[in-house]
Amino acid sequence: MSKPDTGSFFGHPAGLQTLFVTEMWERMSYYGMRMLLVLFMTATLQEGGLGLTVASAAAIYGLYTGSVYFMGLPGGWIADRLIGGQKAVWYGAIIIMIGHIILAIPNDTTFFIGLIVVILGTGLLKPNIGAMVGQLYSDEDVRRDSGYAIYYMGINLGSVIGYAVCGYLMENVGWHWAFGAAAVGMALGLIQYKITTPKLQGIGEKPVYPMSDKAQKTSWAIIGIVLAFVTYATFQGLITIVPVTVAQYVAVAFSTIFVIYYAVIYFGSNLTQNEKKKLWALLLICIASACFWSGFEQAGSSMNLFARDYTDRVIGSFEIPTGWFQSANSFFIVLLSPFFAALWINLGKRLVSPSYGIKCAVGLIIMASGFIVMFFAAQYAASGMKVAPYWLVATYFLHTVGELCLSPVALSAVSKLSPKRFAGQMMGVFVLTYSIGNIISGLLAGNYDPNNVAQIPSLYIQISLFSIGIGLIILLIGFKSRFWENLPDDSKASTATTNA
Repeated sequence: MSKPDTGSFFGHPAGLQTLFVTEMWERMSYYGMRMLLVLFMTATLQEGGLGLTVASAAAIYGLYTGSVYFMGLPGGWIADRLIGGQKAVWYGAIIIMIGHIILAIPNDTTFFIGLIVVILGTGLLKPNIGAMVGQLYSDEDVRRDSGYAIYYMGINLGSVIGYAVCGYLMENVGWHWAFGAAAVGMALGLIQYKITTPKLQGIGEKPVYPMSDKAQKTSWAIIGIVLAFVTYATFQGLITIVPVTVAQYVAVAFSTIFVIYYAVIYFGSNLTQNEKKKLWALLLICIASACFWSGFEQAGSSMNLFARDYTDRVIGSFEIPTGWFQSANSFFIVLLSPFFAALWINLGKRLVSPSYGIKCAVGLIIMASGFIVMFFAAQYAASGMKVAPYWLVATYFLHTVGELCLSPVALSAVSKLSPKRFAGQMMGVFVLTYSIGNIISGLLAGNYDPNNVAQIPSLYIQISLFSIGIGLIILLIGFKSRFWENLPDDSKASTATTNA
């Protein structure tokens, strides 16, 4: 139960301001730097880049974004069992800032070290700052959903700032100045967080399920060994020799972990028949999520390169920085979120409430339709013309509509369809779909060949047709799974029978 609070941030607990601003600056640094990655890695040495192939750069990009989500699992565990949410956010932000400072150093040998440091810091900060937002409210507080809506606006505001600042610096000053701007953004978030921490009123100050002193020492020793191995492997170049191969193995590993964990809960947890049917319905959502992010995350890789190489970015005397196109997603999120929130409510009032599976399938198909737009844009580019900016803007619009159909709905589905005693673990398993999707996205983007523009349309149409195919299958099964989603929770009855 959270401490009472009269509310001083748009009628919400004052601590929401602390978390809102901290997350805004963290997202500014994350999205600003993420926008730079593939462009920097594929830029020639003469341009100040790393001169990597698109396949290698896209694989590294997928590994980076996928690992950020994966590291949220141990990051959440460390907060819950060892140090608490407040310290996890504080130290995570410090580690992120150090990583961006390393990236800002004009030395190619330290680049991958900086990436790994940012991954570790983000894994520690990201899951815990979101969890602390929920802890600001009691279970009965009706402000919870709107509080998360405000918090989500902070995420999008931060991403817009990151794209604008880092995109401008990249084009007009230099790569490492842009990386440095991300470090400055995180530093501002740190200062604000430290000054306003008292507003949290002790939320997340201590671990929720603290371990014994002996177990803590053992845990820290294991963490130290893992970090030592990662440091050794990085300096020895074991991680960066063949990024495509590493990405393929990691994609298989994450998928295997997902399947094993899901199977253990399904077969080894004495679930009722209703709980098992709900897990089948949830599995559809997980598949839709992984496929969705494998397409959506082309934004930072192949679509980013398309904006650089084949889009006419000159308006009058002003040239639009390449990375600015990605901010279209954030603008559309802000504009469309209220519409979609009202849409689901109004449909519910009319007793027309599509199932989770159907909503996610529609979101996947809409996202895939964006690549049909990119298919035609790439065909124009293949004919020797640079395409107008509205092709990319239209694609980002469709991707955003798909995101709003799928992303919040999928999170809600996890909370409703998971067995109550495994709710936290199932959310962790679901996050793996983000990691899997991001890594697959990087592998797909590796097929983008800037020197063979005739091949680009086939890349986008393949992504589109595959995603639409999966979406249609999930849509058809969704008409059956909607009955599974609404089955009563009979776990209590089963427990009572077992105890008797």
